[in-house]
Amino acid sequence: MARNKHPEETLNLILDVAFRLFMEKGYEYTSIQDIIDNLGGLSKGAIYHHFKSKEDILVAVTDRITAESNQMLAAIRDRSDLNGKEKLKTIFKESIMRPVQNDIFTAAPDFHNNPKLLFSLLHDTIEEAAPNYIFPILLQGISDGSVETEYPEQLAELILLAANVWMNPMMFDSSEEESYRKFMVFDQMLRGFGLDIIDREMIERLQELTAIYQDNK
Repeated sequence: MARNKHPEETLNLILDVAFRLFMEKGYEYTSIQDIIDNLGGLSKGAIYHHFKSKEDILVAVTDRITAESNQMLAAIRDRSDLNGKEKLKTIFKESIMRPVQNDIFTAAPDFHNNPKLLFSLLHDTIEEAAPNYIFPILLQGISDGSVETEYPEQLAELILLAANVWMNPMMFDSSEEESYRKFMVFDQMLRGFGLDIIDREMIERLQELTAIYQDNK
């Protein structure tokens, strides 16, 4: 068999196809054969050269999804021109405004049929994003007086779980009105910690994404 001269291209193709199928069919209902059938003639060996199992593909897909987001979080965390509260507001605005969100909400993945993908994303939220990006920002906010909490580690987890799970319309099939009400409660909660960071543009963007999801589910 000829040596694959473009292993990185093959890897990216596998991940692109797997991501699309996981979103459309659900992880549990996507087989290795489904992925092979959508690889444009590549063999099963091409997959097993890079991955030992479908679960390994899932991990790689999730890692790629979160890598771009984490790069954005790190860049904002390390800025020297913003206080803690301003960094959190910038994170929320840039996260919700990213064009890739349109693609994800258009795909309208059913997380009820993606339990392993959901677990992987939750694990990244708690083990990676909260402690490495949000927690340091909260510590800065406490130091500069822009954040009020005695429990920054737990608050970091709460903020991300509320934003990424509870307020995510794809998790609970929320309507635009339900999403709006959740965002208002989230705003009230944050204000209790001195974080008046939600603005009208963010609210309108969330409603836009919810409408995209409802139209394509």
